[in-house]
Amino acid sequence: MSADKTARSKVVALAPAGATIRKVLIGDLVLPTMIGIFRREKLRAQRVRFNIELGVVDRPPRQDRPSEIVCYDRIVKGVRALVAEGHVNLVETLAERVAELCLAAPSAIYVRVRVEKLDIYPDAASVGVEIERQREVR
Repeated sequence: MSADKTARSKVVALAPAGATIRKVLIGDLVLPTMIGIFRREKLRAQRVRFNIELGVVDRPPRQDRPSEIVCYDRIVKGVRALVAEGHVNLVETLAERVAELCLAAPSAIYVRVRVEKLDIYPDAASVGVEIERQREVR
């Protein structure tokens, strides 16, 4: 079997048949975060930037109420709460926790999370990771 056919056979449908996807976006959320493995990083918070794209099953609100959607305010508050829990060694760990938070929404299908430390190298805007996770749709 060719690599192309193998790759296609592993693709999971992102939304139920006939459904569309809405993206909930949070861009450039910068929070002081206790993160890192070096001694200097354990002594003070550093600026960390979060970018989140959350794909949800698109069900247009019928009554124009926040209870009908995945609210970005809930996600931002959740990320702030994760950061407030205390020191994390790895940006990878923090990204996984943010992804888990986002996929807890019942209509969530997938999430892309980018976590970047902003003040590590004077000649680089940032260093970090980006992960993508999806929920299996049945």
